[in-house]
Amino acid sequence: MFSKLEFLIAFRYLKSKRKEGFISVTAVFSFVGIMIGVATLIIVMSVMNGFREELIDRILGINSHLTIYSRSHQISDYENLLEEVKKIPGIKYSNPIVESQAMLSSKSKNMGGLVKGVKLEDLENKKLIAENIVAGSIDSISDKNSVLIGSGIAQNMNLKIGDSVRVIAAEVNETIIGVIPRIKTYQVGGVFESGLYEYDSTTIFMNFGMTQTHFKFPESVSGIEIFVNDATNLDNVKTHLYDILAQHPNLYAVDWQQSNASFFDALKVESTVMFLILTLIILVASFNIISSMIMLVNDKNKNIALLRTIGMSKASIMRIFLICGSSIGFVGTFFGFLLGTIFASNINNIKLWLESVTNTTLFNPTIYFLSTLPSRILVSDVTIIVSMSLAISFLATLYPAYKASKANPAELLRYE
Repeated sequence: MFSKLEFLIAFRYLKSKRKEGFISVTAVFSFVGIMIGVATLIIVMSVMNGFREELIDRILGINSHLTIYSRSHQISDYENLLEEVKKIPGIKYSNPIVESQAMLSSKSKNMGGLVKGVKLEDLENKKLIAENIVAGSIDSISDKNSVLIGSGIAQNMNLKIGDSVRVIAAEVNETIIGVIPRIKTYQVGGVFESGLYEYDSTTIFMNFGMTQTHFKFPESVSGIEIFVNDATNLDNVKTHLYDILAQHPNLYAVDWQQSNASFFDALKVESTVMFLILTLIILVASFNIISSMIMLVNDKNKNIALLRTIGMSKASIMRIFLICGSSIGFVGTFFGFLLGTIFASNINNIKLWLESVTNTTLFNPTIYFLSTLPSRILVSDVTIIVSMSLAISFLATLYPAYKASKANPAELLRYE
């Protein structure tokens, strides 16, 4: 479709000469704008994808895929219910849990926390916890007087293995002398670090039986956690589970997508908005292509007229200027793709270098929930970004190329 002569003339027109140097400068700005736009889009979308997937992996590594709760906040006949749940096809494992808010107190500081009472064998199934014990032992929760705390709690309250921490329950004891808070002192038996900052800074695991006693769950639990083989496809499991819960009108189930719906919806909206905003960079660069090509057409009027008089068709003239504009977009997109993928692949190393140079924290885990900056380059996203950039660049050249093809040789050469 495109001849060698058309490519030769197009690339010759793109070369800067003293007379039309400004045209080439504008073309360079167009190239740089497209390169930066494509690179920025790839980097931002990769970080957003990585952030979302890392959060999902960590949330699913800690929290259950489905959880059964009671409207009365206590499930009494949980053992029989647990046996029914385990028979559902697709269930990996399930376990009872006692959860309650509490006040944590040490010698240096007080803070709120979420206490989770689980059995040792059930906690070992949570690989994100069991495989990330940074101090002490996970076996410590077998002891009724020991607890397993998050690394954020240990750091904020200046706690280490063997130190004492008081757990103050929201429930109270009513006695003849008045209301007395339920307080018990435990030893720190282990410290875990899941990598999810909010979780590490609030969660404390306790012995299952002791949690029932301390938080007044006599022979009952606050919920039943369910883990399935495929967390992205819960429909079949939920169908069977709802059949069981229909016999227990006081119970209901919540899946991980429902419990985190607002958070993931916010991430999706943010990702879409960022994509649209950053696309404007490419659009601005495309306007530079239009202006530079129009100037090039005006500057090459005599050349166009001469080419037409020696027999070159209107289509060939149009293809020459299409090659001129599209080559700027293609080269800019290609270098933007390289820059974006290299930057996104090494973003953590770049972040650490910038932090060392500026002596600041660029990715504060207290704000962004994760302790590292994740990045995941998806082929689908890169394909969309590259295709969109090439399409915009091509469309930007259509009008200048059409204008060049419609030039009248007789009018252009009348006064020559």
